[in-house]
Amino acid sequence: MELAVQVKLLPTPEQASALEATLRACNRAATYASQVAFVKKLTDRNGLQKEVYADLKATFGLSAQPAVRAVKKVVDAYATLKGNLRAGNLGPATSRRYRMAVNTPIVFRPEAAQPFDDRCLSWQYDTHTVSIWTVNGRMKRIRFACSPDQLKTLVAHRRGESDLVQRGGKWFLIATCDIPDPEVYEPVGWIGVDRGIVNLATTSDGANYQGRRLGRYRRWQTRKRAELQCKQTRSATRRLARRAKKEKRHATHVNHRISKEIVSVAQRTGRGIAVEELGGIRDRVRLRRDQRATFSSWPFQQLGQHLAYKARQAGVPFLEVDAHHTSQRCPRCGHTERANRPDRDHFRCRRCGLAGPADVVAGVNVRDRARSAWVLVTAPAPSP
Repeated sequence: MELAVQVKLLPTPEQASALEATLRACNRAATYASQVAFVKKLTDRNGLQKEVYADLKATFGLSAQPAVRAVKKVVDAYATLKGNLRAGNLGPATSRRYRMAVNTPIVFRPEAAQPFDDRCLSWQYDTHTVSIWTVNGRMKRIRFACSPDQLKTLVAHRRGESDLVQRGGKWFLIATCDIPDPEVYEPVGWIGVDRGIVNLATTSDGANYQGRRLGRYRRWQTRKRAELQCKQTRSATRRLARRAKKEKRHATHVNHRISKEIVSVAQRTGRGIAVEELGGIRDRVRLRRDQRATFSSWPFQQLGQHLAYKARQAGVPFLEVDAHHTSQRCPRCGHTERANRPDRDHFRCRRCGLAGPADVVAGVNVRDRARSAWVLVTAPAPSP
């Protein structure tokens, strides 16, 4: 599996100035190459490189390999755009967002990340430094900081490109590490995980990770954003951007903590993890106006992604199962009815009388469906 390891660079003022000039030159070059690709309908890497390679070197001051990386960055961006259009992520073909994406060339922000391969960037792990190409020449002995575990992962598994990123006046390198997948064990049982808004995650074991604190934090941030938006000043705009990033980091931290605990329990007990397949739920559900902000900021997808990659990293089996009626079906007798759940928090079967917390019942149903699905996944293929 591929794992991104982020380390913080600690450049001197002179080194930081060279890095900033390099990032801006690379993104100006990429924007120029994007315009050429858009006008001349060039989508293949070789064709675009023949068209703009000389200009990128002469006009923007890039050497050979950074020019090649800039071309690849443009080609990858258009490939991603094409995939998003095909998947419907930008809306229907008649929408304004779709038309703008199709009718305008891709533009790269001056501080957008820039990939560097091993010809442009070298790591010195023993001295915690890197050497990187810049428009001012090769910058050597730029210090970086990371944890011992991150360093161990870099030394053993770093492969391919590393992205240079500037974020909030700080510099980072994001390295791609190719870690071999551990063998997935045969589970002795399953942990069903029900994801929600009031309770971010509830397991079939009864563990409950409430979203009340995160919701309260988000509401407080919303009030502060409203106060800043009323000011309509440049300073307020900058503070709004910082607050948005801080709120996003907080929600990510919460999801990391929850997923880490669930995967740890599954690994310790030899069980697998099952979650509901919730793809497209935002398109299927109709909401009142006062519910839209809460629902749109619900981080269920990120929690599922964290559970999936952490489980894969630990060799824990992971499944997504059908989400229909998990909170309305009785796990004991199988009776499914909307009246089984009289309110959000409680479940009571109208046939057999089984009662309990609604989210725990949903987690048990997810667990039971995972047992059946795993049998089908691991069943040998019929012989011809």
